[in-house]
Amino acid sequence: MSTTQNLLVELFVEELPPKALKKLGESFAQLIETALRAQGLVAEGAVATSFASPRRLGLHLTQVLEQAPEKALRIKLMPVAVGLAADGQPSPALLKKLAASGLAADTPLERALDGKAEALFANTVQPGASLAQGLQQALDEMLKALPIPKVMSYQLADGWSNVHFVRPAHSLIALHGDTVVPVSLLGLQSGRHTQGHRFEAAEPRLEIEHADHYAEALRTRGAVIASFVERRAELQRQLQAAGAKLGLKPIDDEALLDEVTALVERPNVLHCQFEKEFLEVPQECLILTMKANQKYFPLLDVSKGNEGKLTQHFLVVSNIAPADASAVIQGNERVVRPRLADAKFFYDQDRKKKLADRVPGLAKVVYHGKLGSQGERAERVRAIAHAIVNQLRMATVPYTVEARDEFEVLDSKVQQAAQLAKADLLTDMVGEFPELQGIMGGYYARHEGLRDGVAIAIEDHYKPRFAGDALPRNHTGTVLALADKLETLVGLFGIGQLPSGDKDPFALRRHALGVIRILMEKNLPLSLPALVQAGVAAFPDGMLTHATVQDDLLHFAYERLTGALRDQGYSAQEVDAVIALRPTQWGDIPKRLAAVRAFAALPEAPALAAANKRVGNILKKSEEAPVALNAALLQEAAEQQLAAALQAATAQADPLFEQGDFTGSLRALAALKAPVDAFFDAVMVNAEDLAVRANRLALLRSLQQAMNRVAELARLAQ
Repeated sequence: MSTTQNLLVELFVEELPPKALKKLGESFAQLIETALRAQGLVAEGAVATSFASPRRLGLHLTQVLEQAPEKALRIKLMPVAVGLAADGQPSPALLKKLAASGLAADTPLERALDGKAEALFANTVQPGASLAQGLQQALDEMLKALPIPKVMSYQLADGWSNVHFVRPAHSLIALHGDTVVPVSLLGLQSGRHTQGHRFEAAEPRLEIEHADHYAEALRTRGAVIASFVERRAELQRQLQAAGAKLGLKPIDDEALLDEVTALVERPNVLHCQFEKEFLEVPQECLILTMKANQKYFPLLDVSKGNEGKLTQHFLVVSNIAPADASAVIQGNERVVRPRLADAKFFYDQDRKKKLADRVPGLAKVVYHGKLGSQGERAERVRAIAHAIVNQLRMATVPYTVEARDEFEVLDSKVQQAAQLAKADLLTDMVGEFPELQGIMGGYYARHEGLRDGVAIAIEDHYKPRFAGDALPRNHTGTVLALADKLETLVGLFGIGQLPSGDKDPFALRRHALGVIRILMEKNLPLSLPALVQAGVAAFPDGMLTHATVQDDLLHFAYERLTGALRDQGYSAQEVDAVIALRPTQWGDIPKRLAAVRAFAALPEAPALAAANKRVGNILKKSEEAPVALNAALLQEAAEQQLAAALQAATAQADPLFEQGDFTGSLRALAALKAPVDAFFDAVMVNAEDLAVRANRLALLRSLQQAMNRVAELARLAQ
């Protein structure tokens, strides 16, 4: 039996792109491991560890075999009638097939049925691949499948050959225990040597004696933490410790943490600070410039009343650890100062011009070649927002004088916020940092003394910007955010820019999920079809060229809603039962789902769901025109009892439904189980008397309507 040893593979390269390093490291290790396992070269219970630092990709894999075990193969050759001549000797076709399969002409053959005809089979043993063969194949497959963001072409040392990889590679390690596995990759032959830290390694060239010594050798002699996971954890530990020492908290940013981990081989966190005068600039600007441009970690106040407030302190992550770090600290402080000064300059300059004075300039900013300018877009958002306020007004019962005044004030605020919401696109700050659009508009609105509700709405109208983001904080912002997302969805659907597959260049799925969250979590009494219709009405005639924009957008929205609800933990049956009715007011959907879940837990639920499904099937097959229920035609006792029970149950369930008590409404229908069971046991629906048949169908139709007001309960049937 082949012996097992642990395997090490390392590809040493020039500095890898930091934003791609984590994925490259994981894929490098996974692809090689998967290929080796497929060849039978990895024992059960083997453990893989990936390595990824700025200058290396690696894999440590335990229990790797020197030679894969043999495999018994049964090869189908051809039908007996083709393979054997009349005298039973192999035909030329069979001999050719045997040779092509690497089998001798006298290989014993087996005759067996293959379908209706008899065929010839050869039973043979395939020798297992050696580790050198298997690893070479794994490396070749890895190279083809590695998710490289942008491929480089570079020349090898021979001066003639070109290879393609993410960065030039300089050495390859392949060790099985302490033995070098002879493989090649990117013009490199495998060996046992690598390099450590550019400046702090104890030795310029490290010899790895055994596969299991790799990580420790790099750590002690190479000054490198090779594991991405370990290096990230060490970085996070140092950041927390440095912040705690100052009584402050480093900003939470997983993407920044990953990127900085990919920039250093051994992190060394240092404390720096900038002048307090820069804190007059909105902290979002300072935080963004420090994170995006310098990869620094701003420190936030954690004291009561100041939680989350930016301080003048920040942390930098150095790739070197000198005995005296003052020069590194001063250098970083000197570098960040011009960035913060630029932000302060932009902020001061922007405040010299009012948002309203910038609005005319939006007419010169192209939004989309087929949808006009940002100025035209702002007017469409205003129109949609006005329609939303009107829909809210119409849904308010009772509509009092006080309610009328509140809606007039709301409409005034919404119109002002909609007019100014895009004006910050023309500011220097947003020009430098597009991520701050909306946020800066809110700051500038407050500076101008605009109503706080308007300023908050301007700041919040892009929310939610991503999954888990906060919703708009006030009514004005909620209406404006809905209008903005609807304008985007209707406009782009209207010119045929629908998402397809994994392509969604305009983030329409995110916009749809934003609409879903606002309608549901704010519990707004708004009809989605009416909202879409208001969105379509805001566009000039002829601009929307996609003929089925409303139907396509509603279908898209319900698909997103279905996925979002399942992601929240509702079962497919629960979601399908509610969505099957295509509810127009999405604010009710959480209550409908809760009612369905409560109903499904009742002992009567399975029988009623099955009965509902049966009723639906009967009604689908019936060809009779619908008629009103006639009590005089109820002949059988079971149908009379069902009609009476249905009347009593709906008398209790309907008022609860109108009050929004969906759980109580469905619970009231549980009393129908016994009379429904009795009806199907004793009554023949398709009676010969056509009037009686139509009347029984009318009874079932009334039953179905009563049971399906909250959800289509047949969807709960197994």
